[in-house]
Amino acid sequence: MNEKLAEALGHVSDEHIAEAAAHKHRRPCWIGAVAAVLAVAILVGIFWKPASEHFTVSPSGYLLAGPQYPEMSPYPNEMEYIRLDGTFDDEGFSVVYDAWRADRKAQYDQPKGYADGLEDFFAASIPEFLAAGEENSVCSPVNIYMALAMLAETAGGDSRQQILDLLGARNIDKLRTQVDHVWNAHYCADDATAVVLANSLWLDEGMTYNPDTVGTLAEAYYASVYQGDLGSKEMNQALQAWLNEQTGGLLEEQAQNVELPPQTAVALASTIYYRAKWQNEFWEDANTEGIFHGTRGDQDVTYMNKTIDHGPYFWGEDYAAVYLSLRDSSKMWLILPDEGKTPAEVLENGAALEMVLGDWNSHENQKSIKVNLSLPKFDIAADTRLEESLRNLGVTAIFDEESADLTPILPEAQAWLDRVDHAARVAIDEEGVTAAAYTVMLEAGASPPPEDEVDLVLDRPFLFVITSRDNLPLFAGVVNEP
Repeated sequence: MNEKLAEALGHVSDEHIAEAAAHKHRRPCWIGAVAAVLAVAILVGIFWKPASEHFTVSPSGYLLAGPQYPEMSPYPNEMEYIRLDGTFDDEGFSVVYDAWRADRKAQYDQPKGYADGLEDFFAASIPEFLAAGEENSVCSPVNIYMALAMLAETAGGDSRQQILDLLGARNIDKLRTQVDHVWNAHYCADDATAVVLANSLWLDEGMTYNPDTVGTLAEAYYASVYQGDLGSKEMNQALQAWLNEQTGGLLEEQAQNVELPPQTAVALASTIYYRAKWQNEFWEDANTEGIFHGTRGDQDVTYMNKTIDHGPYFWGEDYAAVYLSLRDSSKMWLILPDEGKTPAEVLENGAALEMVLGDWNSHENQKSIKVNLSLPKFDIAADTRLEESLRNLGVTAIFDEESADLTPILPEAQAWLDRVDHAARVAIDEEGVTAAAYTVMLEAGASPPPEDEVDLVLDRPFLFVITSRDNLPLFAGVVNEP
């Protein structure tokens, strides 16, 4: 093992220790095996030029640090409390339910306004990340935010400042605090639903690293820390296995193509896995077969149908929208462009996204009416390169071989960010939503709706946004072909 790095990790700064101790759920654990979690993965591939001959070497494959996640009581299964005589054990159920509710409340007890400042990032970045033309496109904005925050920790100078500006953070300390609140406000692993963000840091055995930055990522970001021969077959397989484990195997096809070139100096992985049931599930018996008018022609699809008796129904200059509630208090917004409009045009206009991510409850164009909803079942995945999008959003210095500053993590090497690959998948059925993603980085006036009832048939390309209980966009996508 890298003795200098291991020693530094064993002597994390007093500031980090105090911060960790102050958080009752955070108990970092330096162990020899990784804690298994389900998640969506983001990788940051950083390339290097050696600036020193004094490299440190360690055996490959060591896990230097592993996170310990907050404990959360499981949601009680009602069926387990039915007695043999058919009566229900109210007292036994209440004890377990109260424990679950207390843990959930404590986990979600974050300062009011903790996510302030992120609205501009999401509003600007989602249209960039979903610009896929006729193809399906899907991304995880919250996951990309987490990865960029980790990247900011490893960067300095303009390389860091441009990321802070994009994320609306005044400085790295403010960003680190906000990341802590975002992470904890969304964590849920109670056997009924899952919203888990996880991170990892992959170090090449032949490089010298700043132990303070490594310690910060391990402490403040729940990051597992690995060290080995990056770019080797063994470490690529280890990375792919980690991605599959974090995503519950949802992106196995994409993950098998993830490989780090031999010149990779460090990789960052940030993950989220999401699974939740509808508040009111669809009845399979109500499904119908129909035509979806996709960008590449008509196709036969299965529609899930339900009537939403009291809306609410939202509309704007170029769209109509409803949301479906999920049991973890998340929402899935369904945004149907008006006839003759495309999802790209609705995203460019920005009014629909502003409504979803803003104070939608006071939106002027909404009405409580009966909505006859027809929603195609879909399971979509997409691969996207994000370098151009990030440059368009103002993050440029870190990609430049000459101007990039990554000395906070690599003090003795000239390094830069080479590429950013993102893959995501979202599937819905009668029961609910399952989603995962990874990224490799190495409006005006409108006509009102009908008086009492509207048919909302999503039989042409449409948008969706899955927002958390705190209205942050976990996933967003365009369905061109279900």
